[in-house]
Amino acid sequence: MDFSLWTCAARGHETYAPTEPELAARLHVATPAGESWRCLRCGDFVPGEPRLSGPADDAPEVPRGRLLRDRIIMRLLAAERVGRALVLILLGAGVLTLRHRREHWKANWDKDLPLIRQLADQIGFNPDHSKIIRGIDKAFTLSPNVLIWIAVALFAYATIQIIEAVGLWLVKRWGEYFAVVATSIFLPLEIYELSEKITFLRIAALVVNLAAVIWLLWSKSLFGLNGGAAKYYAEHHSESLMTVERAAVAAEAEQPTQRITRNPH
Repeated sequence: MDFSLWTCAARGHETYAPTEPELAARLHVATPAGESWRCLRCGDFVPGEPRLSGPADDAPEVPRGRLLRDRIIMRLLAAERVGRALVLILLGAGVLTLRHRREHWKANWDKDLPLIRQLADQIGFNPDHSKIIRGIDKAFTLSPNVLIWIAVALFAYATIQIIEAVGLWLVKRWGEYFAVVATSIFLPLEIYELSEKITFLRIAALVVNLAAVIWLLWSKSLFGLNGGAAKYYAEHHSESLMTVERAAVAAEAEQPTQRITRNPH
């Protein structure tokens, strides 16, 4: 999949007219249908006026190629983190509600549990072996202070997920580091949960988090891996189409000088 063309189709082309004549000549072409400017994302020439103009130094940083693909992956991870945060917030709110209305909920639960058992018998399911039902029964026995601490822990975990999501969505360097550290901290817990019982959701969560950590560490050159920060920033700089064209203009300007130096007569 060409992520550059896909993004341009969804958001429009990013054309820019630099004020430097030599550079503008490389990004501009005249056609029978009118002038066309090269898109800084997909590289195609787009008919019509440029979206922006100004000095080359003021040109927007437009991710393209592998960097654009990485940005899409990071934003998908950010969306997944937001989903987790919403679930945690709902659980925390439910725990606080249980603290204030425990007796009411306990009465309703005791009334509905026999109906649940009858339905479970029809489908061959034993509620006594259900971890969810045992967890609900245990929740009614917890003290109000314990319930508060559980809610605080859930909200704190949700906050971590939101911070991680913001950093990934904005494609910030600190967000990449934060995501690796925050996700790695909870990997032992997820592995321990799998040792107790293997479920599809637990396996999926572990696989997603483990893949995210490995991918971020290697592709973003975190903690000195795969070339470190120097390689990371060099790739970002070299992937820019404006940077490539400026380098080409500079190379063309040096060629006549080199020929004169080699052939002074």
